[in-house]
Amino acid sequence: MSKPLFDCTGKVTLVTGGNGGIGLGFATGIARMGGSLAIWARNPEKNAAAKQALIAAGAARVETYVVDVSGEVAILAGYEQLMADFGRIDCVFANSGASPRYKSIFDMPTEHWFEFQNTALHGAFFTLREGARHMKARAEAGEPGGSLVACGSLSLFQGLPGKAEYAAAKSGAAAVIRSLAAEMGQYGVRANVVAPGLIITPMMGPVDGPAVQYLKGQYEPVTPMKRVGYPEDFEGIGGYLCSDASSFLTGQVITIDGGYMIRG
Repeated sequence: MSKPLFDCTGKVTLVTGGNGGIGLGFATGIARMGGSLAIWARNPEKNAAAKQALIAAGAARVETYVVDVSGEVAILAGYEQLMADFGRIDCVFANSGASPRYKSIFDMPTEHWFEFQNTALHGAFFTLREGARHMKARAEAGEPGGSLVACGSLSLFQGLPGKAEYAAAKSGAAAVIRSLAAEMGQYGVRANVVAPGLIITPMMGPVDGPAVQYLKGQYEPVTPMKRVGYPEDFEGIGGYLCSDASSFLTGQVITIDGGYMIRG
């Protein structure tokens, strides 16, 4: 019997910030295709709930770890434990980050700029670098392949007043991905960016709450699909980018925005 197109059996994926939102949506797609998952996030209770959900979705194995990706030492220790537990890494989704919080660049404290980059940019870089290191070693041992993914945003294409720290982190991570695509292709490793549009996640509050309803009112009328996005919209791209179906896709930015960027 032939394998499903997006088959992820035997593959191990690391998702940072994978206990909720877009990260959990991405992980769920892999789980549904039979993959194994390592979740790095800071909240043990949410980690436990995510593990249950991923196992229920069909994951072969799920392990969760309390890892703060704002520091290189924690990332290195996290990979050491992951490799001890799983013995391999096939896909990395560098997804951890935070939302911008200021309306003007002049309101942004200097310390906020640096703190934000520690997680959203530096954390993504070290997470991707160490994943690439393990993939390179495996390729040199005779088993090429792997997938490196960063979570971008539409700020890669649009200016956002007051959100310079967010746009800089996402643009920097996209540049890292392009460099990895150029360097790692010889090992059969591809590197891509997923750029979400407006995605409604639990951190925004209740779906029927005023904040979410306001955002839907602003975005739905001008989005070709006439709706906003949800974490489950990332299940398909998770399964695709983890699986061998995406083996010739690299160096790309994949927008998942309901067509927002192409509207007239």
